[in-house]
This record gives sequence, structure tokens and C-alpha cells, in this order.
Amino acid sequence: MARPRIHDETVRRRLLEETSRMIADQGAHAVSLRTVAAAAETSTAAIYSLFGGREELVSAVVAEGFERFGEHLSAVPTSGSPWQDLRGLGVAYREFALDSPHFYQVMFGATAPGEGPGRPGDAPTFAMLREAVARCLVTSDADEVETQALSIWGLVHGLVSLELNGLIPGTRTARDRIYARALEGVPGMVGD
Repeated sequence: MARPRIHDETVRRRLLEETSRMIADQGAHAVSLRTVAAAAETSTAAIYSLFGGREELVSAVVAEGFERFGEHLSAVPTSGSPWQDLRGLGVAYREFALDSPHFYQVMFGATAPGEGPGRPGDAPTFAMLREAVARCLVTSDADEVETQALSIWGLVHGLVSLELNGLIPGTRTARDRIYARALEGVPGMVGD
């Protein structure tokens, strides 16, 4: 008879949450299995059982962030307007970052070299943006689509990063307006 599993999905999620906070606050180099286990109210044995070790835990946090991010972006409804859909992705991008700032920071920079998603164009979430941009453009030139997608991502990512670091002044409502106006400033975003 197989041994019962004592470390369940709840423990796994707590470990991922606590590790994401630690990485975002202090960097991946600061991840200590004992500290993470204590913060998640479990043992280092749980980490070994669920992930295999420290490096696998850090990799799992990055993967979890991108999985959650992908699910969030995939939930954006599709309309008859490609530009409206692209705006929807931009809004969803910001919502995810504001709701999950630790995972966002882990996904886009708080990990050690070699632990991130690779080139942006390789990430499934970037593929969603690329496809949305391709629907908006009249060209089928892959290089132009890639360039426009990177430009839009740069704008959105930059604004979100500034906001998360407290560098965009005003209330949440004021920041919402700033973000919406910035999205409208993207060529073609004002209308179809």
C-alpha cells in the first residue's frame, strides 16, 4: 500500500506564495528552505517532498507566476474589435500585477539569471499579445508584429512597474485614468 501524501495542494500553494514574497523582497539568492518553511508553517521536508529542493522551488515559483498570469490573460473576453481586445489585455496585465505583485516581480526580474522565462518572445503570455497585435495590424509581416508587440509590452510593463514601485502619483482612480490614457495613446488604440 502506498504511503499517504501528507503535503497537499494547500501546503504547496503556501510555499509558492511565501517564496514569491521572499524572492520579490530580497532576491532569489535569499531563499532559505528553513525560512520559507517557517513562513509557510510547514517543514523543509514538505519542500523536498513537493518540489525536490531549493532550485526546483524557485523554478516552480516562476512557473506558477506565468501560469497564473496566462490564466488571467486568457480570461479576457474576445469582442468583435481587435483593438478593444488588445486594450483588454493591457488592463488585465495591470490587474494581475496589482493583485499579485510578488509573482509579477518574480516573473520579471527578481530571480537569478537563468531562472526567468527566457526571451520574451518565448513566453506563452507574450504569444497572446503577439496574436492580439497581429489581429490589429494590416500587415502580415512577422517582424512588424513582433516590433509592435514589444513596443506595447514595453509601455504597459513600464507603467505597471512604475506604479508598483510607487512612482506614479495619485489615488488608485487617478492612476487608473493615467493608465487608460496611456493605452489610448498607442497608435490605433483609439479606434478601429
